[in-house]
Amino acid sequence: MSSGSTAARLDQIPVSLPDGLTQAQLRSFRPFHEWLSTLDRSLALQASDPSHPFHADPYGLRSVTVQSFDRFGGDRLGFVKLTASVANAAGESLPAAALLRGPSVGMLFMLVPDDAAPGSDERYVVLTVQPRIPAGSMAFAELPAGMVDDAGTFKGAAAKEIEEELGITIREDELTCLSELANPDPHPEGLPAAMFPSAGGCDEHVTLYSHERRIPRDQLREWSGRLTGLRSDGERITLKVVPMKHLWREGARDAKALGALALWEGLRREGRL
Repeated sequence: MSSGSTAARLDQIPVSLPDGLTQAQLRSFRPFHEWLSTLDRSLALQASDPSHPFHADPYGLRSVTVQSFDRFGGDRLGFVKLTASVANAAGESLPAAALLRGPSVGMLFMLVPDDAAPGSDERYVVLTVQPRIPAGSMAFAELPAGMVDDAGTFKGAAAKEIEEELGITIREDELTCLSELANPDPHPEGLPAAMFPSAGGCDEHVTLYSHERRIPRDQLREWSGRLTGLRSDGERITLKVVPMKHLWREGARDAKALGALALWEGLRREGRL
């Protein structure tokens, strides 16, 4: 849905905005019009598909209330918290509170020692350990990850994160998109080929990538414990290198790590990696 289509759609439903946020700013906020486009497509399937569970009494979007918003880097809209009224003719409604923040990427970066025997399963994975205040943590271990801004691409964002946090340049064509390999066919509702860590309350979807590289064994020890991150962005990141066979435990609190590991193992079992 283009910003023009979003504007036309918003003219059809009541929209309440808090002080400091204009209709034009909301319409130009990419996560909002992508959310609205996907929701409209999903709602339309109720009528067009006789087998849809809500076909007899379809739900519709009645109104949108933006409760609050945050800006990043001055005037750029970053997060939008809203509630929507989604109800059917019988007056039944669906839970519809959402934090809109847009897409992000996660990177399964695997290291293989250059002296590992051919065919060996010895692999290591790079985790970042950093403060994650929303989780109440000052040392949260997770896969390298980053948000995708309006000007960036998913692959470009993944490569950028690795360069910023490890100092390694990876060409975009060297990345494997695990999410797309696992979901090669278009979704009927138009959902992206990505992992939704909290679909009950947030639109964020994480496209998962992988990359494998052989490096000198000494470099494994050098990277573990290295301090990195962009200080200008408030990042305080320490690198942690863990055996891949322990990733399920070391990254057990990180949905990106568990999702990437599951996709990588599943795709390998099917011979698609």
